[in-house]
Amino acid sequence: MISPFLVLAIGTCLTNSLVPEKEKDPKYWRDQAQQTLKNALRLQTLNTNVAKNVIMFLGDGMGVSTVTAARILKGQLHHSPGEETRLEMDKFPYVALSKTYNTNAQVPDSAGTATAYLCGVKANEGTVGVSAATQRTECNTTQGNEVTSILRWAKDAGKSVGIVTTTRVNHATPSAAYAHSADRDWYSDNEMPPEALSQGCKDIAYQLMHNVRDIEVIMGGGRKYMFPKNRTDVEYEMDEKARGTRLDGLNLIDIWKSFKPKHKHSHYIWNRTELLALDPYTVDYLLGLFEPGDMQYELNRNNVTDPSLSEMVEMAIRILSKNPKGFFLLVEGGRIDHGHHEGKAKQALHEVVEMDRAIGQAGTMTSVEDTLTVVTADHSHVFTFGGYTPRGNSIFGLAPMVSDTDKKPFTAILYGNGPGYKVVGGERENVSMVDYAHNNYQAQSAVPLRHETHGGEDVAIFAKGPMAHLLHGVHEQNYIPHVMAYAACIGANHDHCASASLSGSPSPGPLLFLLALLPLAILF
Repeated sequence: MISPFLVLAIGTCLTNSLVPEKEKDPKYWRDQAQQTLKNALRLQTLNTNVAKNVIMFLGDGMGVSTVTAARILKGQLHHSPGEETRLEMDKFPYVALSKTYNTNAQVPDSAGTATAYLCGVKANEGTVGVSAATQRTECNTTQGNEVTSILRWAKDAGKSVGIVTTTRVNHATPSAAYAHSADRDWYSDNEMPPEALSQGCKDIAYQLMHNVRDIEVIMGGGRKYMFPKNRTDVEYEMDEKARGTRLDGLNLIDIWKSFKPKHKHSHYIWNRTELLALDPYTVDYLLGLFEPGDMQYELNRNNVTDPSLSEMVEMAIRILSKNPKGFFLLVEGGRIDHGHHEGKAKQALHEVVEMDRAIGQAGTMTSVEDTLTVVTADHSHVFTFGGYTPRGNSIFGLAPMVSDTDKKPFTAILYGNGPGYKVVGGERENVSMVDYAHNNYQAQSAVPLRHETHGGEDVAIFAKGPMAHLLHGVHEQNYIPHVMAYAACIGANHDHCASASLSGSPSPGPLLFLLALLPLAILF
């Protein structure tokens, strides 16, 4: 029997040729470290400007292991080993950790966490836009316990606001920006219990159109929740699951249009062709619903009907940037989470790579001088990769050894639980007999579950721009929107704003006051 450690040693010897020649020279690493040190020393001069714009990128389920694996994938897609690659978020100067637990859950869900990082208060699992005094599914605990989000704070300050997601626009993450619901699953009134309807609670799609009526940009999936029950979908005419769901008979698209001022240009679109044909300079309001439910995975995306996340982000920024007071934009890479729940690591990681493109796109369209950009996750997953893989090993490949217990190979990527648990002939499935590089391959898991679960560990926060240094250590997740609001001088904190204006972009009042004092300064 060959020891697995011998296999590892042989594999390591064989992969020495993968080490880039420049990395064999100690000077390469020393020079790299010295340059990083110089960059770090520059950060001693803090950016205390007022953030005219705030962009929040939320990778749903994007734990630290997912970030690392996606970094490697990005490099390998560009024909590099991958480990040395930098994601766009890797280039941000400030990094912190976020404690993700819900008020009633050690391992959180996406609704309670969204309430934390958008509304600034922690909440119960499964609830959105309400405090922990609201119990899930109990409509009568909602009234009086509503909490508002940074999107509302930005709108109240005169900024433009937008929501872009790859999930339904009434899914957990985006809904916390505008809705107050005792249950994240109340997508339309069709999904609500009679008791909740009789008590006056409204579904999340309804709240999207009524609570903050002047959201300038809304893009994602979720078309079917806007139309009356059994209304045929414009794209999937023969698919019953794509038909309208609303029991109240409302057409929320028509309601959205009716709320817009007559002199403004409002556009409802449902496909990529329509999106790319828009002139952002003539668009005041945009509602883009590109799928009946969630948008397609990036690997499965129809390039004709469905835009990419980066394309949606580009259009959103072009529209929102017209406001001289600035904007707040929430961008969710929401299907990272879905890929992990299904045990489909390849789908999940390609979603991260696409979100990384969107982060880069936003970076080219904005400036760190007046735009605070925050990238974070709501929670992690029980996703891991290991097995002493050699440098440049395909992130979806095998470990360089077999198990010393069942003598079978295993992939580097594994899950703690999920649908990838498979037993063949009373033993763990031999992965060398299946296509483990397939887009929909379900990585093996230790415990069988129909859906893989979230992880409970801290997640990363990456930040750049005005006041980004305030994200600097281990924080409660609800701290995040307070930083964003402080940086933008919106919400509760205003006392610092006058002095911040003087050190950043001076407002006319203080500047004129200083000019008036100038002759006195010369005399004395």
